[in-house]
Parts: sequence; structure tokens; C-alpha cells
Amino acid sequence: MLQMLITGLLWFSAIGCGLLAGLYFAFSTFVMTALGRIGQASGIAAMNAINVTIVQSLFMPIFLGTTATSAALAAIALFRWSEPGAIAMAAGGVLYVLGMFIVTMIFNVPLNNALAAADPASQEAASLWARYLTDWTWWNHVRTIASTVACALFIAAIAAR
Repeated sequence: MLQMLITGLLWFSAIGCGLLAGLYFAFSTFVMTALGRIGQASGIAAMNAINVTIVQSLFMPIFLGTTATSAALAAIALFRWSEPGAIAMAAGGVLYVLGMFIVTMIFNVPLNNALAAADPASQEAASLWARYLTDWTWWNHVRTIASTVACALFIAAIAAR
């Protein structure tokens, strides 16, 4: 019974990491570049609209659920260290929680909040937008890599079981 539960958590986490890695990859490779090309006020308005909409979508249950299951898998792996796939399971869980969730909370969300508070047409917004495009995207690259590698580690743990 416990083995089935762990396997289910691994599958859910692998799929969740893969979905989020794809979303972050899209933002890192073309969405942010496109927003930067449409002009400051329009880019800020579009990003603010994305940030409002995303927290009201299916993104949030996947984001929070994958974080919870990844943390649980890391903890479970510590108690089942000698089992096949435990190292990959622990590494995937820790990497995802630190490299995706913690990075999001410490870096991306505060940048989103600052952008939401700015007047898109102001001079102050110009420097904020330039910094946002650079800093937010850099931290998004970190989230993309962490989510992708965690997905691969969870798949490796499934294969090892």
C-alpha cells in the first residue's frame, strides 16, 4: 500500500514538474522577450494581467500540489534511503522545493508585486520594467532548470523502483 502511494506521488510530482518546467521554459525563451518588445506600458499591463490570471487558474493547484508532494517525497526518501530510487527521489524533492518554490517566493513574487504597484506610464516604471525583464527572467531560468531536473530525477526514481 505504501509503495503504491509513493509511486503515485512520484508520478504526480514528475508530471507536475514537467508541466511547470514547460510553462517556465515558455516564459524564459519567448514570452518575456515579446513583452519587452511591445513597449513599457503595454508590457507591464500584459504581465500584470498574466500575474492576476495565473493565480486564478489551474496553475495554482498544480504549483502548490507539486510543491507539497515533492517535499513529502524528499522526507519519505530519508526514511527509505536504502531503497532503489531513494536518492533520486530525495534530490528531486529538495531541488524542486528550493529551486522552484523558494525561488518563486523570494524573487519572482516580490518582483511581481512591485510591478503591480507601479504606474505603467511613469518614469519610475521605466527603470522598474527594465530591471523586471532582466531579474525576473533570470530567476525564471532557475525555476525552469530546477523543475526540469526534478522531473528527470522523479522519472529516474520511478524507473529504479
